[in-house]
Amino acid sequence: MRVYVPLTLSGLAEAYKTGELGAGPLLAYAVTPALREWYLSDDIEELEYAALNRAALASLRLLAADAGAARRRVVVAVDVADGAAGADPDRALDPSALGEVRVTGTVRLAKAAAVHVDSDDAEEDVTAAADALEAADAGDDDAQFVVDGAEDHELLWYATQEIPNLVGLGG
Repeated sequence: MRVYVPLTLSGLAEAYKTGELGAGPLLAYAVTPALREWYLSDDIEELEYAALNRAALASLRLLAADAGAARRRVVVAVDVADGAAGADPDRALDPSALGEVRVTGTVRLAKAAAVHVDSDDAEEDVTAAADALEAADAGDDDAQFVVDGAEDHELLWYATQEIPNLVGLGG
């Protein structure tokens, strides 16, 4: 099963150093029944893209909580065993939890298929979105517009071999 783990660049650097994204339960996003129902598509690529975008929003939340983190959203696509990830049935219908899963056990970075990261030119919009997130959550339409502005930036795809360069450890 493909899951999308939201991180920050510093979180990615830590994962690279330790070789793991973390021990479970680990928050991730995947194509869940609730996400399928919400997105109204049978195209698995479209559904995975929707799960990736949900993880990107979760990465934005991590940035909002960490003022020192580089203002670039990070999502790691990783393959886990089918039974290793599950949605919380109590949150299945919560719109803020669409696609959300908990991954049990340790998730090794070696299982990552790819890393998705904002480009440098997204930093200004991502910074503004992180700053506006709390107000958007409270119902401020102008703040939601700012948050949506970050979503206008597509996350770039990187091979896992490029992680050292992404986190500033490349030669």
